[in-house]
Amino acid sequence: MPSPHEPAKSRSDFPPNSSATRPHSPPIYLSSVYECESPDQVNALLGGSEPGYVYARDGHPNAARLAEACRKLHDAPRAAVTNSGMSALALAMVTACKAGDHVLLSKHLYGRTAALFAGEAARLGISATVVDTFDPAAPAAAWQSNTRLLVVETITNPLVRLNDIPTLAALCQARGGELLVDNTLAGPLNFRPLAHGAAWVVESLTKIMNGHSDVLLGLLCGREERWERVPGALSTWGWTAPPFECWLAERGLATLPLRWRAASQNALAVAQFLARQPTVKQVLFAGLSSDPDYALAKKLFGDPPATGTLVAFTLDGGWAGATRFIAAVRERIPFCPSLGELHTTLSHPASTSHRGLSPEERTALGIDDGLIRLSVGVEDAADVIARLQLGLSDLGN
Repeated sequence: MPSPHEPAKSRSDFPPNSSATRPHSPPIYLSSVYECESPDQVNALLGGSEPGYVYARDGHPNAARLAEACRKLHDAPRAAVTNSGMSALALAMVTACKAGDHVLLSKHLYGRTAALFAGEAARLGISATVVDTFDPAAPAAAWQSNTRLLVVETITNPLVRLNDIPTLAALCQARGGELLVDNTLAGPLNFRPLAHGAAWVVESLTKIMNGHSDVLLGLLCGREERWERVPGALSTWGWTAPPFECWLAERGLATLPLRWRAASQNALAVAQFLARQPTVKQVLFAGLSSDPDYALAKKLFGDPPATGTLVAFTLDGGWAGATRFIAAVRERIPFCPSLGELHTTLSHPASTSHRGLSPEERTALGIDDGLIRLSVGVEDAADVIARLQLGLSDLGN
């Protein structure tokens, strides 16, 4: 039987249709509460034996529609949307782990993800060990008898390196644990971690799946046998996604294949251009045959590999060089510490996502003060390259 907090699977009969026609665009259900006919009905609704809704924190039609669309994209048994990518990660954590459990964290995680699992989780009695998941022996060596989760990203942020998801999933299965994959930078059109052995998959819908810089939302997908606690935890912790944002994100999904294809092709062209520039010390993009992850990219994404919309590159001159470049292009390439929008933007990890680390810690991770993370949009590739050329020419003067 479904959880008391679980949204119904079918809602074609709600609300009653008073017209012979129906809207082609789905309505926005801006209601926090729903009218019930009787105590028996509300009991049936909360018990899951009757489709419908009672209180929007427990579920509402826009969240259900978006979750179902995302579930299909990932070919996942179950899916839920949350009010941010971070709350989707937190939902996975409180569902899969309990006090006394241990988690393994890739040292290449987004900073807030590491803070959640290595910091906040400790307050709940969950311990963590950081490992280099690019070394397949490292997670196995750090595995403990109480290890519950291994947490990784398909494509890492900000260095756009790749983790070998099938190999890591096999390790988790052999040891009786579970693999949690943040798939935000790869996306479900390019890679579906559940099909490669992962137990949990998170997407930040804020990024390219929505693609328009106007919502904060997250997605959690998982297996049927581990899903029982998810709806109740989602409601209890208050991570429900608002109706309007869900409506916007569902609209964004309609153009995802077009946007993903255009931006991915642009990213490859931009990476190829940057690799030829004398003021660029290094380009990180697994779609380049010269990249150390190129063989793994073909294994994960096919041949030739579509490796996403992010390009990382390191400029000569460190912090000063990055500052000069950003100033030269800021009217044409906005400095926006996010990614996946329609238009090309850039970020400077040393001053944004990894600013809390010491220079020595950033160096150990491979994050140079001159590192730029470029989120390539759907504009004409030649136009993006011309904007980059402007900033690089300024560095050469």
